[in-house]
Amino acid sequence: MAVTRLTIVGTGLIGASLGLAARGRGVEVAGWDPDREALAAAVERGAVEAAESLAQAVADAELVVVAAPVASLPGEVAAVLGATGEETTVSDVGSTKTSVVAAAGGSPRFIGGHPIAGKEAHGAEHASAGLFEGATWFLTPTADTSPARYKLLHRFVVDLGAFPHAIEPSAHDELVALTSHLPHVLANVVVNQAGATQVEGHDPLENPGGSLRDMTRIAGANPRLWREIFLDNADAVRAGLAEHRRRIEEVERALERRDDEFIGRWIGEAAANRRRMLEVAYGDAGALQRVQIHVADRPNVLAEVTHAFGAARIDIRDFELDHVSAEQGGTLTVIVSGEDEAARAQALLESEGWSCVVSAVLDEG
Repeated sequence: MAVTRLTIVGTGLIGASLGLAARGRGVEVAGWDPDREALAAAVERGAVEAAESLAQAVADAELVVVAAPVASLPGEVAAVLGATGEETTVSDVGSTKTSVVAAAGGSPRFIGGHPIAGKEAHGAEHASAGLFEGATWFLTPTADTSPARYKLLHRFVVDLGAFPHAIEPSAHDELVALTSHLPHVLANVVVNQAGATQVEGHDPLENPGGSLRDMTRIAGANPRLWREIFLDNADAVRAGLAEHRRRIEEVERALERRDDEFIGRWIGEAAANRRRMLEVAYGDAGALQRVQIHVADRPNVLAEVTHAFGAARIDIRDFELDHVSAEQGGTLTVIVSGEDEAARAQALLESEGWSCVVSAVLDEG
């Protein structure tokens, strides 16, 4: 590892996961958190060695990573820079960057960071050493950044198994507003609209379709965290919502006109954009096939399906479970590559008594 002595300030899910990943690679990791229970939980997980104060935690650190909540990040980063000297490089893992980079005041020792990694759970008890494996990790150097310190942090990120990408701080905030923050806003809007609506006495939330469940999976996520993110990145989120509103109104007008040509072109554009997104993740997105299997709500059902695929050497590219109810069970969707693999999977499943439907992930029509 490029870093041998690391300090983590903030020992929740991300901080503790960072500690576990670094310690697993032989790095000495000190930890500090003003929340003594959070610090104790990280120590219990083996993620950090506890320090008695911020000053003690950062005293000998080559690198300090601040993993505090978004609202606290600017103050915490300023405090760490004030408590450390020229031998220490400082970074953070916050999901917004403009305010924290401004708080660093042009220090050549600070480089903002944001790993695109996390879980819906929070706290050190859910930390994982493998959380950053294969993750994109944004780095936000400025004109003031020391090249040597950027190189140190870049190497550290690579050593954790992540992929560093340099980006300007305000561009980062615009990007995540579109790819992360706006989807969270829209998920909340859609599920709240459904929850506030009765259709001739029918509650939409009692009979949701798969589309509603898919689109609102992230709705209501960690209110404290997301309140801070929305407010800290308010300008970029508002800009994203304004553009979203323009596009919604465009579709509204097309529906009012019964504009078949526009609707077809609009759906086709969405299909092409989704293909481009999937090709980044899977390569040949056009070859992907969806195998949908009806499963009962009972123990070991997922293990039975995945074991059958494994025994037949059918590679599972991705999967998800759409649970309807205890009585009705749900639909397990397994993604495989190629029509031949999908046909093998269908034959295998049907021979073992499973009901399944196969379709292309992308509709080539």
